Amino acid sequence: MKLNFKCAVLLTAASLLGGCATTATTQKDMSDFRAHMPRSILVLPPVNDSLDIKAAYSVWSGVTVPIAEAGYYVFPMAVVDSMFKENGVHSGAEAQNIPAKKLQEIFGADAALYIRIKQYGASYQVLQSVSTVAAEAKLIDLKTGTLLWSGSKSLSQSSNNGDSGLIGALVGAVIDQVSNSLSDRSYPLANQVNMMMYTPTPSRPGTGLLYGPRSPQYQQDVPTK
Repeated sequence: MKLNFKCAVLLTAASLLGGCATTATTQKDMSDFRAHMPRSILVLPPVNDSLDIKAAYSVWSGVTVPIAEAGYYVFPMAVVDSMFKENGVHSGAEAQNIPAKKLQEIFGADAALYIRIKQYGASYQVLQSVSTVAAEAKLIDLKTGTLLWSGSKSLSQSSNNGDSGLIGALVGAVIDQVSNSLSDRSYPLANQVNMMMYTPTPSRPGTGLLYGPRSPQYQQDVPTK
């Protein structure tokens, strides 16, 4: 009986412990994106559905790099944040409820990126601590309201206490949970989620943005007829 219990524990630990888990993606029709190709993108403050108050700024701060590297002008986060706050807009929900044409009038951007954070932070499980970041986003043409692109990504990182025995794994998970709360280990995961979600992937249309007008690879992913 004790042996069976030990085997069950080890099997459970093996199924739980691991590296990173990501969501699957499928190819999408990118014709509207190509027809309304933006030169500039306004990244709006994210809507935060998680329980971690740090989530919005952690995710938002890492969006600029992959989008700029993809070939678009991205309005600086600090400028956007300051402008919204000076005009009484203090949350992602408020910012994302502003009509598209109004945003275009204020910022002069071609498109806006609407981000919703579904999950952010660490959770404690029996034998491990798991940090997870999950987000979804959509790119909207501000002049026409056309949906140009949408995507989602989830990434999890578990602690690795599998070689410490049952007691060691339990103690290690508690220590790791405290460490997570002090150092915010979800932040680097958020950066990885951003890179994976927005970086163009020509071989799998729709898994990232298209290359923008500022990229040397612009229009190289247009299908040949």
